[in-house]
Amino acid sequence: MTIYLDNNATTALAPEVREAMFPCLFGEFANPSSPHSGGMAARRAVGEARGQVAGLIGARPAEILFTGSATEATHTAILGSLRALEERDPRRCHLVTTAVEHPATLMLFADLRDRGWRVTVLPVNGAGVPSLVDLAAAVTPETALVSMMWANNETGVLMPVGAAAAIARQNGALFHSDAVQAAGRVPVEVAGVDFLTLSAHKMHGPKGIGALYIRKGAPFLPLIHGHQERGRRGGTENVPAIVGFGAAARLAGAALSGAGAVAGLRDRLERGILARWPGARVNGASPAGVPAARLPNTSSIRFADPQGRPVDAEELLTRLDRAGIAVSMGAACASGGNEPSHVLTAMGLSPAQAAGSLRFSLSRYSTASEVDAVLGELPALHARLAA
Repeated sequence: MTIYLDNNATTALAPEVREAMFPCLFGEFANPSSPHSGGMAARRAVGEARGQVAGLIGARPAEILFTGSATEATHTAILGSLRALEERDPRRCHLVTTAVEHPATLMLFADLRDRGWRVTVLPVNGAGVPSLVDLAAAVTPETALVSMMWANNETGVLMPVGAAAAIARQNGALFHSDAVQAAGRVPVEVAGVDFLTLSAHKMHGPKGIGALYIRKGAPFLPLIHGHQERGRRGGTENVPAIVGFGAAARLAGAALSGAGAVAGLRDRLERGILARWPGARVNGASPAGVPAARLPNTSSIRFADPQGRPVDAEELLTRLDRAGIAVSMGAACASGGNEPSHVLTAMGLSPAQAAGSLRFSLSRYSTASEVDAVLGELPALHARLAA
């Protein structure tokens, strides 16, 4: 693999992150709950990382809870808040989310529906954005929580989180946002949000560590009991991963000023694909062909043959992989199944069009030469598939 354009699935560990983690893996290995000097050093390292993660999203360090993954963070936010609300206001038995959320969120909501909660799943338009009018109509005095991702993991389309959070707040409902793909790629501020999910490995940090922002005063009860994390999540802290998360968050915040360069590469890739592959289209565009507001690094493209029929994107992905180019057909967490992307079909694409789509996701380490190399492979691939 020589060209990696699957950064929405995971990112390479930044060298600076690896260096920050190294001492915690070997010399400075003490338990942060231990009272001796080694434990205090580990505790200080965790505290510094907590501040770095908080700084990326405009939160206070005490509002950051470290978890084992972003999926755990999302489930902790939703289940922990609902447990608290059941005690405070049992009449709130309604939940709202969107049709294009990450599988981790949608599967949890499906389970809650099976357990008796009323769930409203908002549709989206052709660009993949839910209607705020629909949201305002859906939220009632019985609504406990609204969950809307900050940016879609397959198309990169940005959601109207600020306005949606205001609608929830006006009705006394809590608001959660999955900001896994957005944090470190676009500015993310937690003002108006009650819970927000983050992941280190989407911003050149280590796998196996997530974080949850919990607004001070938001109703919440722990799912895993213990004294760690201010009593909100029991279990010995994963100090090396937490330190790596902090370093990654610091680097990501500093790199936000370079998002324009990444967007330029993304646009260069899209223009090149559309020019070299007649019939290719950008997913997440309006009927006029203008893309919606998106992450600077993400492009979802659907491919068609000369007769306008969707191509087999899996075959295209395989041929690109043989050429040393890594892309994806959508969310890594949803791969392995035979169903077309729920995101793309919710946007109005046919199952065949969804199955004929590829996701290209760049990083701040991507280069123009890599983009041009991908474009150089496409004419031959187009000719083979057309034949």
